[in-house]
Amino acid sequence: MRVVEAFKTANRDVKICWLSAFLRLMSYGLTNQILTLFLSEIHVSEQQMGWFMSLTLIGDVAISYPLTWYADRLGRRRTLVAGAIAMCASGVVFSYSENYYVLLTFAVLGVISPSSDEVGPFKSIEESTLAHLTPHNKRPEVYAVHWMMSTSGSALGSISCGWIVRLLLETGAADTLLDCHKLVFVVYAVLAAAKLVAILLLSDAAETGHSNNTLPETVEEETAVLLKSRRATRGLSPETYAVLVRLLIVFMLDSFGVGFMTSAWMVFYYSTVFKLTSVALGTLFFSAGIIMALSSLPSSILARKFGPVKATLVAQVPSALFFMLIPFAEFYFPLSVLLFSLYNLTVAMDVTPRQILLTSIIKPADLTRVMGIVNMGKTFSRCIGPIFTGLLAEKGLLWSCFTISGSFVLLADTVLLASFSHADAEILSKTNS
Repeated sequence: MRVVEAFKTANRDVKICWLSAFLRLMSYGLTNQILTLFLSEIHVSEQQMGWFMSLTLIGDVAISYPLTWYADRLGRRRTLVAGAIAMCASGVVFSYSENYYVLLTFAVLGVISPSSDEVGPFKSIEESTLAHLTPHNKRPEVYAVHWMMSTSGSALGSISCGWIVRLLLETGAADTLLDCHKLVFVVYAVLAAAKLVAILLLSDAAETGHSNNTLPETVEEETAVLLKSRRATRGLSPETYAVLVRLLIVFMLDSFGVGFMTSAWMVFYYSTVFKLTSVALGTLFFSAGIIMALSSLPSSILARKFGPVKATLVAQVPSALFFMLIPFAEFYFPLSVLLFSLYNLTVAMDVTPRQILLTSIIKPADLTRVMGIVNMGKTFSRCIGPIFTGLLAEKGLLWSCFTISGSFVLLADTVLLASFSHADAEILSKTNS
């Protein structure tokens, strides 16, 4: 199986990127299970929760822009190290403070994810590094493993959170749920420290422009290196701009829809509608994460068979429909879980195809910046929804956010097909060579 071979033969830096993503998403999975509950316990209203999530995402965009734009110039490792340190600081602050504005500030600086998904500059830099270290014909499997490690980490964080809270209460180590949740943020800080150690182990090969640690031997090679270095401080090429605009429309429409029902709001939904305990919530989202992680493996097969555009549609259309049906199963919990599981089974299958699309149609010199801009565009679009979700939740209309979310995902799929259907043939010739 190609995925297994890719895992075995991947070089050390690729595996470190996988480990870094695993630890980061595990920390996001931990805090995602308690974020809305934690805010509720310190008397933050549902409307304020919506603003908290939206402002957190807006702040992440503001920070991510300069970091991803200059990451290749400043050094990818340095940028990732700074982010890991900020995550540690954020975990410590959340474990002590109950001030809304202090928490909001450090949620932005330390990248507290309101959705258990990727936020901040880390994803863009890691994916660009993987593309830099991996030839075209191996990228589908490398990205599939990368996503599997990420979602596995998020799943493990989800179930760990539930059991941590339960053990703290049963052993008397914490007196209240609020104390438990604060201690979970301490674990978040510890995981961020472990991520920091992993990043420090990356070699020079992870940096852009590096090639087997050798210096240019000819005038032509030296000129090429100099021009590449200068490009790192300038803007994108005209060809890249033309593609970027179309990419942003697709990804921002999709993320705008996703923002109406982030994972943190999903936790809130199942907690309030079905009155699930912390362990039950952790188990539910752990199972969902494992399903999502396993589904990422066949996503590389879909990308090779159909091409990245058609493979994305094969995954996203059914996932959007399953998601829209979830609130109609409020009367029967097992049916709701079934629809939620089917959604998670299909929703991650589009990740690898979309990464293949990006890394195949964008010039290598522009890739880190483009990935950063795309991820920032997605984050910015996602930050709008939670404001309205909070307002709708206060009016008892949280269920409608499922329909809004799925509708925008389907709209994004339509635009993707219209804009990039021609790209499949060319990309397939590279990935299957």
